[in-house]
Amino acid sequence: MQTGRKILGVSALALMAGNAWAEGELNALVWCDHTDPELIAPFEAKHNVKVNLREYEGTGAALALLEQSRPGDWDVLVVDGIDVFRAVEAGVLAPLPEGAVSTADYFPEVVMVENNTVDGVTYAVTEKFGYNTISYNSAKVDPADMESLSTVWSEKYDGRISIYDYYLPVMGLAAIAEGIATDAIGAGDLAKIDGVLSTMRSRAASVAGVVAAQTALATGEVDIVVGGGEWLTAVLASEQPELTWTIPKEGAVRWAQSIGVVEGASNPDLAVEFIKYITSPEGQARLATSSCFWGMPANAKAGDVLTDAQKDILRWDQQPDYLALTQLYPAPDADLDIEMQDLWLETLQQ
Repeated sequence: MQTGRKILGVSALALMAGNAWAEGELNALVWCDHTDPELIAPFEAKHNVKVNLREYEGTGAALALLEQSRPGDWDVLVVDGIDVFRAVEAGVLAPLPEGAVSTADYFPEVVMVENNTVDGVTYAVTEKFGYNTISYNSAKVDPADMESLSTVWSEKYDGRISIYDYYLPVMGLAAIAEGIATDAIGAGDLAKIDGVLSTMRSRAASVAGVVAAQTALATGEVDIVVGGGEWLTAVLASEQPELTWTIPKEGAVRWAQSIGVVEGASNPDLAVEFIKYITSPEGQARLATSSCFWGMPANAKAGDVLTDAQKDILRWDQQPDYLALTQLYPAPDADLDIEMQDLWLETLQQ
């Protein structure tokens, strides 16, 4: 999932770090789902502190902001799970105290030790995950058609599709459609992926960012969003229950976000307490159903807190099958990533 996504109707609760923060404050660089007062207020009340939040978009932007900040300006960082290693390499994440945050109750597939640790040291923990898959209007399309990727972008739905404008998950879906594992994509696979992307693009009415894709689906401009998922439609479920999502039989791409303590944090102990809260069943349930965007809680015990209606929207009972079917974002090396971006740009120009 592209970091820092924005969903319709959500305003940022961002605060700039200009001067040193007070001891009774915690300062976090986050994705917009953390800006929901219903998530933050219980922690503030329990610890009698103020949580200052700065929303950002893209890991590169977060690293740049941290580089420009003074030591101690920030305490907590939320980052794309596949980018934890970048934050560690940049020296902006501190090791988590051993045993401070338990993942014993997590869905096993999203513990993601290989992503959240470097050289055996844990720097972050997964806090939320979800899927880049197929969102659709069940009143306008045959739900059975959404169970196969090849049918989704078939001629039947010509002109009724929007493609999410982020190359990694969409190219991951194209690879999965061709039977290529996302973690095994190589230069030799790009021709096959190119063919799928060309077909997909020829059927699409638009290639759109989060807000535009969500709007197009909600207003009926399109009936399908390739690369969508629970994060795109769940916040609209109460008003438009016909907008839904599924995982096709071939599979889909899984995104995950992680949380850690910033190196040199002014309040490292409070930062750890915040992470403990966010990863607790109560914090997880609130984060999963944030007013900005929904997603799956990493901690399976959140199911004891979520309502039946919320679990239905999140396809709670289907998670074992979905996790088995899905693969993480492609994480290509630098050279391959450039080739993939070039291919994506060519697709957009078609």
